[in-house]
Amino acid sequence: MNRTLKSTLALVAVGAMAVGTLSACGSSSSSSDSKGQVYYLNFKPEAADAWKAIAKEYTKETGVQVNVQTAASGTYEQKLKSEMSKSNAPTLFQVNGPVGLASWKDYTADMSNSAVYKDLINKDVALKNGNEVAGVPYVMETYGIIYNKSILNKYFKLSDAAVKSVEEINSFDKLKAVADGLQKHKSELGLDGAFTSAGFDSSSDWRFKTHLANLPLYYELKADGVTEQPKTVKGTYLPQFKNVFDMYLTDSTTPKTQISSKTADDATSEFATSKAALYQNGTWAWTDLQKAGMKASDIGMMPIYFGVDDANEGLATGSENYWCINKNASDADKKATEAFLKWMITNKKGQDALSTKMGFTTPFKSMSSIKSDNPLVQAAQKDQSSGKTQVSWNFTLMPSETWKNNLGSAMLEYAQGTGKWDSVKSAFVDGWAKEIQSAASAE
Repeated sequence: MNRTLKSTLALVAVGAMAVGTLSACGSSSSSSDSKGQVYYLNFKPEAADAWKAIAKEYTKETGVQVNVQTAASGTYEQKLKSEMSKSNAPTLFQVNGPVGLASWKDYTADMSNSAVYKDLINKDVALKNGNEVAGVPYVMETYGIIYNKSILNKYFKLSDAAVKSVEEINSFDKLKAVADGLQKHKSELGLDGAFTSAGFDSSSDWRFKTHLANLPLYYELKADGVTEQPKTVKGTYLPQFKNVFDMYLTDSTTPKTQISSKTADDATSEFATSKAALYQNGTWAWTDLQKAGMKASDIGMMPIYFGVDDANEGLATGSENYWCINKNASDADKKATEAFLKWMITNKKGQDALSTKMGFTTPFKSMSSIKSDNPLVQAAQKDQSSGKTQVSWNFTLMPSETWKNNLGSAMLEYAQGTGKWDSVKSAFVDGWAKEIQSAASAE
């Protein structure tokens, strides 16, 4: 999300109602010539520079003006509502999935005839609004536990090492044993802790209240055969959630009492400077790690072993990044936006920007032969061919940002000793039902 961005787009019911009041707005003013213009409100702060650079290149090559603005971490929904109320609204924006689309479906143009939809390897991954194609995913991403190969290799040589290779770390119990061992030997290994800080600053808390929380949700929905957003959840796998979170807190660079102010940049720095060996994050993190001086040969990625189906558990792979074209934009601007997206996935400069500069794995046929130099993407591709089952991204079904924030607050209070784990369970289970009910009553 760095993915400090990572706050999903789902709105609370009040927010959804607020969006409805914008129905008379959200139109874009076309440029003075017939070429139209593009205004993209970008969701990914870590890709902001790359988007601005490729927009400038496209304008230079085609003469079509492309304006890219990037929302600050955790503020995309707020920024999108603000921009959509203006006369020169974004022509291109994004939603995170079905829940996010529900709030913006009145603004999405039908992309059925767009090049980016027709070029999807699997058209089933597109978001539908009735019979219309409302959103097209532009990146498939993967997350897990990123590890420093050199540090682990030093650990494996210790006489009391729990395992002797990365391949032997294939269950929660073994992952916990390795983390405990790294923490025990942190001084001789030059570490501040096994895991990077579990920061609960808004730039970092999404890693836990959203990405880690996806695992108990994934296993529950899978066990119950649920494929759509449920009205209630049971919290069946919250004990495993607690075990992983406790490990992050105990085997860490940072005391539990200090995590409230720790940021995503802190975690990135701790990992990049070899002060931590393990780091929960995803393929998007490579951009920042590379900037911090890490080499591709330095890192790998393993699943967040959860203690449920470890033998078959793969990395968590999915998308919460769907391009949507503003249907209220002028015809010229909509055509210009479609043309820009087509250029991005078919032109070598656009393809390079997406695959190399931004480090994305894309779902398009025109880019299927491009080999990524992102080592985390390579790890994801290897995992996908391993025969293991990838953990799906079910957090796009989480009922609202309020639900996630309340869960995060309960997790932080638990970590700091000012709250009990029962409050985390209540935020997860009771909070889910409350948010679904609130959304239903607002309709």
